[in-house]
Amino acid sequence: MIRRRKVLASVSIMLALAALSVIATHAVIAAVHAPTMPAAEALKLLLDGNQRFVAGKLEHPNQTPERRAEVAKGQHPFAAVLACADSRTPPEIIFDRGLGDIFTVRVAGNVADKVVIESLDYSVKHLGVRVVMVLGHRRCGAVIAAVEGHEGTADQDVGPMLSELRPAVAASKGMPGDPVENAVRENVKLVMKNLATSEELSAMVKSGDLKIVGGIYDLDTGTIEMLKD
Repeated sequence: MIRRRKVLASVSIMLALAALSVIATHAVIAAVHAPTMPAAEALKLLLDGNQRFVAGKLEHPNQTPERRAEVAKGQHPFAAVLACADSRTPPEIIFDRGLGDIFTVRVAGNVADKVVIESLDYSVKHLGVRVVMVLGHRRCGAVIAAVEGHEGTADQDVGPMLSELRPAVAASKGMPGDPVENAVRENVKLVMKNLATSEELSAMVKSGDLKIVGGIYDLDTGTIEMLKD
């Protein structure tokens, strides 16, 4: 009888914890800023802008003095882009957008450390972003350095950037084709996964309120290849 009571007590505690977890998840989602626009619509704006960029038919939207005055009062970007710091990959240009349109986070290798994740979390919960694009690019210098230095020992001090890229190099090792291109792709996929499972963003991803997508930018053509989920 005593054992049965202990079991029932344990089950009750587990159920209570599960209920609290569900309540907490809903509370987090309810507390975030209203979406600027749906994820699908925001992604279409990005890709339409990239098509204009590729075709040389730039519209340069939201780059007027009036727009500057408008967003000075507050920002409500419709998308967030995590891109490489490479000077050839500025999101506002390759997506043909303007002031206040894109919440941009740029770091070599488009990796997602804690600071990057918290920055993107801010764009989602406080500014209304509902789509986050992880944008890698071909012939990425950071990835090249990670691939070339991958044969070092596991405890070798390679610095924080290359340490962030090592999992992608390891995941792509032995794949057919160019090792750098393979590592670039794997890095985007791993960063997408890290964001989607992060403490900050996972609840909204699971609920469908936030979409995380990945793409590879071609330095030669200007096109973006979207990766499958």
